Amino acid sequence: MRRRPSPEAGPPLSSEPVSFSQRLHDEAAPIWTAIFTHPFLRALVDGTLPIESFRYFLAQDYRYLEAFGRAVALALAKAPDTTALHRLVARVTTPIERPLHAHLLDLAGLSADEVEALEPAPANLAYMNHLLATAALGDAGVAAAALLPCPWTYHLIGERMAEWGTPREPLYAEWASFYASGMLAESTRAWRELVDEAAATASEAECRAMRRAFLRSSRYEYLFWDAAYRREGWPV
Repeated sequence: MRRRPSPEAGPPLSSEPVSFSQRLHDEAAPIWTAIFTHPFLRALVDGTLPIESFRYFLAQDYRYLEAFGRAVALALAKAPDTTALHRLVARVTTPIERPLHAHLLDLAGLSADEVEALEPAPANLAYMNHLLATAALGDAGVAAAALLPCPWTYHLIGERMAEWGTPREPLYAEWASFYASGMLAESTRAWRELVDEAAATASEAECRAMRRAFLRSSRYEYLFWDAAYRREGWPV
């Protein structure tokens, strides 16, 4: 007969320490759950998402990735050692999602010139400015913490896509297949390593700054999805 563990015993002890990036992940879990259950993704999977909402999302994401790349380049100049330098260089010179965007823009009837002339929406602009300001004013560890939620949440969305099933709309299925294939697994692993290595030698104040940057980016990730669902624009 299996015995139930005593309430006083507490959870089973683990011999492996929890990484800094895992602690950040656990703290951001309520925010990320709100992302994974957002009606934008639900509608995308069941095929009820209006095509204009998806076009809005693609265009804003295209603009966002420009700021992401610039923030990585700013962090590159502050790499503390050769190992970190090489990892950051790989993140700059491997624009994994750019070919996907070019293909999807074409399928959605949008041109790169049209999208590049588009004004970033309020939530997107705030997120872009957050990344750029954090990378410009903080060290490489803080910048990495700010940049990590984007690839990590999309990687986890891809894992969930495999469970949710293929979206009914072919255009949405094309987008989902990229992330469901695990294309961001290596990027996520590399960013987590940068964050964990920075935290290993950081002061308490520096770790707090990394935590703030990570959680703020997580909240902006949610706001980005929500803005796309509402097709947010400037009120005046």
